[in-house]
Amino acid sequence: MKWEMVKLGELCTIFGGGTPDRAKPGYWGGSIPWVTVKDFKSNTIDSAQESITELGLKNSASNLVKAGTIIVPTRMALGKAAVCTIDIAINQDLKSIYINNKNKLDRDYLLHFLISNSSYFESRGKGATVKGITLDVLREIPIPLPPLATQKRIAEILDKADAMRQKDQALLRKYDELAQAVFVDMFGDPVKNEKGWEKYRFDQIFDSRLGKMLDAKKQTRKNAYKYLGNSNVLWGKFNMNNLHEMDFDDKDRRIFKLQKGDLLICEGGEVGRTAIWEGKLENVFFQKAIHRARPIEKNITPEFAMKLMWFLAKFGGLDDYVTSATIAHLTGEKLKTIMIPLPPIDLQQRFSNCLHNINIQKGQLEQDSSESLFQSLLQKAFTGELVA
Repeated sequence: MKWEMVKLGELCTIFGGGTPDRAKPGYWGGSIPWVTVKDFKSNTIDSAQESITELGLKNSASNLVKAGTIIVPTRMALGKAAVCTIDIAINQDLKSIYINNKNKLDRDYLLHFLISNSSYFESRGKGATVKGITLDVLREIPIPLPPLATQKRIAEILDKADAMRQKDQALLRKYDELAQAVFVDMFGDPVKNEKGWEKYRFDQIFDSRLGKMLDAKKQTRKNAYKYLGNSNVLWGKFNMNNLHEMDFDDKDRRIFKLQKGDLLICEGGEVGRTAIWEGKLENVFFQKAIHRARPIEKNITPEFAMKLMWFLAKFGGLDDYVTSATIAHLTGEKLKTIMIPLPPIDLQQRFSNCLHNINIQKGQLEQDSSESLFQSLLQKAFTGELVA
């Protein structure tokens, strides 16, 4: 079915946000929730980690965004979209999208359309470490525009599928919480090191290095291989759907070749985000925004190390090592100096086995879950395949 294609900028008005001066008294700690990409937990935003006052709002580039408005990131969390359920203010990394004519474009239809194009927004991102898109990219994206009644029907179907997906995701989070509880029970709080495990410098335990710098001018495509970037490394897993390529010659491939059991650690963005390379795909390398950490001896398991990094990242264990003059970074030099508590290897192995069993349960749920159904419906929705 062929529908009219209309650019987002012709259908909507887009506003940015800003950050009030933190040095000014009376700007912060008010009644207006101030939203950043950290507050994107789902397709709705109903709270924020910080708040500002009316004075702070007035004297900044931010705007009051009314409840029911679609919010999208144009930096870092590209491809996400959510509706705010309360009045909020937003920072400069977010944009609010106001529909000009609600008799022509349905809000929930637009929300699902933006989410369905997450890979497009990610692919258009520019930046060495933290990716961002321009307002022009957002305004120029073409939207298929069926009749309003058809839009509402599509949104209704996707809402129901998404509700099923959200239930499955909640159960998956419970499995993650179980893994975290087991870790604390066995090893204690690793930030406080309350069980008194002996500590070692990171470079005493791991051989680590950053990946290859992408130089667009030097790409010949003669030795093009896929590589992992910051956005491909998630907590405990990888997003392999949008791998880019660059040249890796013979020397590069020896240096940047991944091995099973390697830890991949984000240098910027969400600093410390870590996953274990399982070696399921051959000839994949890594870019400069990623640290590769490889155990020097068999005195640490990848599973213990990955979960340790999660606790350090989430509970302030990396604060003293992160450089954040403008954008937070964990440099190679700083990574090497992180002090790591090291429990006995047999205790670590017990945790690895437990985590393996939890992951089996998660894998079965993911395989049988409504996620694939939702994604299938999402792709069909905007081509005319979902509704007649």
